[in-house]
Amino acid sequence: MQKTAVVHSIFPAKNLAFTALFSALCLVSTMLVAIPLPNGYFNTGDTFVLLAGWCLGPLYGSIAGAVGSALADICSGFALYAPATFLIKGLTAFTGYYIWALCKTFIKSERLDGIARFCAVIFAECVMVLGYFLFESALYGVAGGVLTLLGNTLQGACCAVLALLVCGILRRIKGMRKLFPKLY
Repeated sequence: MQKTAVVHSIFPAKNLAFTALFSALCLVSTMLVAIPLPNGYFNTGDTFVLLAGWCLGPLYGSIAGAVGSALADICSGFALYAPATFLIKGLTAFTGYYIWALCKTFIKSERLDGIARFCAVIFAECVMVLGYFLFESALYGVAGGVLTLLGNTLQGACCAVLALLVCGILRRIKGMRKLFPKLY
């Protein structure tokens, strides 16, 4: 009986540790590759937001993406965006996981997993682009929101490609199935 309790108590610690790790990856990837744009900046943070959702599942992945990305806004001087970023990036990770899981119910072959993930990144990055459009439209008017559509769309597309590439690499590494069972 005691052995069972010890085994189950390890999983919350593992989930917490990986949530913190992916939060840090989101923070660093957002701040490290930050190319200024007229309205904000281009970054690669969504790569790890998507990977957090796929590796950790919808709950922990959403928390990791939301916390890491919001902290990046705060640390970068965009604290005004932090609450919206928290919500948008959390929803991006959540959507990325659930659309992938939904597609996997129809696409059973492991060899076609890339198709399911491709569908997931399209929907997830649309959530990101639409979320920032709505937020920036509320702040600056619809014209201000429209000005950011191109930059957010390019960022989403680049991060989607990077996330698909990194996910493909991770899935080929031995031991990843034990470490991140939700990735499969």
